[in-house]
Amino acid sequence: MKVSHSPATLFAAFDDPDLIAHAGLVPTIRLAERCGLPRLVAEKVRLTGAANGAGTAADAKALSIVGGMIAGADSIEDLDVLRHGGLSRLFGGVRAPSTLGSFLRAFTWGHVRQLESAVRAFTCTLAAHTGLVPKRDEVVFVDIDSKVKQVYGPAKQGASFGYTKQRGLHFQIVTVKTSTCAPVIVATRLRKGSAGSGKGAASLLREALATVRAMGITAKVIVRADSAYFSHKVVDVCRKADAHFSLAVAVHKTIREAIAGIAETAWTPIKYAAAVWDAAEARWISDAEIAEVPFTAFTSKKKAFHATARLIVRRVKRLNPKSVPAGQAELFGVWRHHVIFTDSPFVLAQAEPMHREHAQVEQVFADLEDSALAHLPSGRFTANAAWLTLAATAYNLTRAAGHLASVFHARARTGTIRRHLINIPARIATGARRLTLHLSQHWPWEADFVDLWTTTGQRMVT
Repeated sequence: MKVSHSPATLFAAFDDPDLIAHAGLVPTIRLAERCGLPRLVAEKVRLTGAANGAGTAADAKALSIVGGMIAGADSIEDLDVLRHGGLSRLFGGVRAPSTLGSFLRAFTWGHVRQLESAVRAFTCTLAAHTGLVPKRDEVVFVDIDSKVKQVYGPAKQGASFGYTKQRGLHFQIVTVKTSTCAPVIVATRLRKGSAGSGKGAASLLREALATVRAMGITAKVIVRADSAYFSHKVVDVCRKADAHFSLAVAVHKTIREAIAGIAETAWTPIKYAAAVWDAAEARWISDAEIAEVPFTAFTSKKKAFHATARLIVRRVKRLNPKSVPAGQAELFGVWRHHVIFTDSPFVLAQAEPMHREHAQVEQVFADLEDSALAHLPSGRFTANAAWLTLAATAYNLTRAAGHLASVFHARARTGTIRRHLINIPARIATGARRLTLHLSQHWPWEADFVDLWTTTGQRMVT
């Protein structure tokens, strides 16, 4: 490819009031309105007493922030992207970035909780309206995890050093997914940077499981988490919510004793990493093997918290030659053990790989950091907590738009959905008492955009 004209014959001017860069915002914001996001925010978020009227019109301001995030804004200043060209002809109530910043800074922790309540109710309606989480699937996975978001200003409230040795704020998310759908965020919480990964997990998980059931999901629910969430409180929440658990466990003395009690004949090779199929013996030759053993956890707690389930152990040979004396590899073979504590209703060969898929939650973190969570933009902790909640809302709305558009976009990353379906340039034309958006010819994802456009109630020119 090359430029077909000389620089002397090419000119540019920012002078067309009828152009927009984000035509896909129309069906996406329409979807948010149909599922009641503005109404829920107006009903539940009461920013009374905020200075300079910062708490008024919370519904319009929240939707302005979400819309900006869907378009790709990752800071308060970037939200001004909603005020370019002809967007004011398509959307009413768009607020300036300075107004939206004042709105976020007016939040207290109680107001953040009100916003979270509104978003949970919206997520249930969104899932029901779009089929975002299929009810036909027999198993639903709920994943909880946390991430430290690095920040650089020592004056930022809550910023401190944690296990990553970086100054940051530490947030948790809970997602729900099935084998046929992409993850949907059902709960978020912002904590100070030095907070432990599992701090507050039980209460967050309780809210998330209640949201999952409010979606109308009656299938088996399996909660998956890493070893930071291995606690009697988490297991108790799962059992009270009629959910199964699959929790990674750190290998300590009690666990090592349980592993030592597993007979050598109980270990089963699995297809893992670079496993090789031996046709003659009809089995996989692999350095990974799995086994299980009954185990009672939390015996140091009161009896009501004792939990008897299974330890599933995956062992992998250490390949570090320094750990094995020369010529004596078999005699001094050493294994690394990865342990799961679970009451999964599935057999060993199913339950173990199911737990390993918990790692997919890292893709959600990557998605968030590729969009609205590239920054936690305010110096005020509660403003950043509200930003996190709205970022999760923008993620779910983008995911729902992709779900309505095509099978491919239903599982695509939100950055891909934004490039294909949201950030499409268009020109607004008026005639016969209607507005028409003229989009580019030969757009590669035209059919997918048409499906999204018509499914949310708009019509195409015929």
